Amino acid sequence: MSLKRKFSLLACCSLLLASSLAVAASDVGQRIKDMATLQGVRQNQLVGYGLIVGLDGTGDQPTQAPFTPASMQAMLDRLGIQLPPGTTIQPKNVAAVSLTANLPPFAKPGQAIDVTVASLGTAKSLRGGTLILSPLRGVDGQIYAMAQGNVLVGGAGASAGGSSSQVNHLNAGRIPAGATVERAVPTPLGQGDFINYELTQSDFTTANRMVDVINRAIGADTARALDARLIQVRAPRDSNERVQFISKVENLAVTAAENSPKVLINARTGSVVMNQSVALDSCAIAHGNLSVTINANNSVSQPNALSQGQSAEVQNADVSVKADKGQLVQLSKGAKLADVVKALNSIGATPQDLLSILQAMKAAGALKAELEVI
Repeated sequence: MSLKRKFSLLACCSLLLASSLAVAASDVGQRIKDMATLQGVRQNQLVGYGLIVGLDGTGDQPTQAPFTPASMQAMLDRLGIQLPPGTTIQPKNVAAVSLTANLPPFAKPGQAIDVTVASLGTAKSLRGGTLILSPLRGVDGQIYAMAQGNVLVGGAGASAGGSSSQVNHLNAGRIPAGATVERAVPTPLGQGDFINYELTQSDFTTANRMVDVINRAIGADTARALDARLIQVRAPRDSNERVQFISKVENLAVTAAENSPKVLINARTGSVVMNQSVALDSCAIAHGNLSVTINANNSVSQPNALSQGQSAEVQNADVSVKADKGQLVQLSKGAKLADVVKALNSIGATPQDLLSILQAMKAAGALKAELEVI
């Protein structure tokens, strides 16, 4: 066998192997834990209010943020410090901030969580500040964590002589492990004999496939679909056995249904995003631009000294109309995403042009996809 034929045979084998691996990967599908969540196992948002001290003169302005000196007064009162009557607090090194954090499921008292801080007043920078002990509350008004620590800001800034320079944002930052959980949120693993899985995207086909996979792996009548999102699964009552059961179920692989063809249009930014399922019927698109430019130059007409005339304003208007040559592109039936993008780019369509073109194609019935404007 010649060397050339050996290389050709090797290339063919490599292509067949790659194709086989791609098919095998597509057949394996996604794990249940990647496409569904266990009902009741969720994060809870916490919010709070606090003061950051130790700033280098970049704190709130008392006249523009009166709540900052009022908060300082309240804090000093709680600490047993009494100020003389009529004392005015001018906090240049203090800033009032909002505090937000996510309480993860199964969090226990003593566990540390991250905190995000953001300025509420006129502070120029939170860099180098320290958060004073502040409570974090849930939607029910109860305190679930206490926050305190040094703020990390991912930016830098400097000013001198009337000039300033800033990199990134200085009025928000994070305190890693800056809060300690003080109260646990009960997180039940199902109700009675059942646990419920919720698909991240409602789809009847995916729900049906998920039920089939669980029933084949665990046993008949273990799972049933209540609707296109909710899957009810029979599970052991013992907590240890239930955890082992959930671990086994969430690692089962399910082949998700193909995404429906969809085009997302952001009318504010001109962004257009299409998935790979978008297809077209045969259509023709004409693209051309008509631009009208009007320039007005106002001047003053000044008469001669002996003409006894008066000065008058004169408006000189220049109107020009420019029509670019219209371009026509034809798309064949069944064109895929790559063909759509290539064809629209070939006629010089900008993102704003795409908004109008895609809407017109949808109205004409040529765009086989759901069109959503966000």
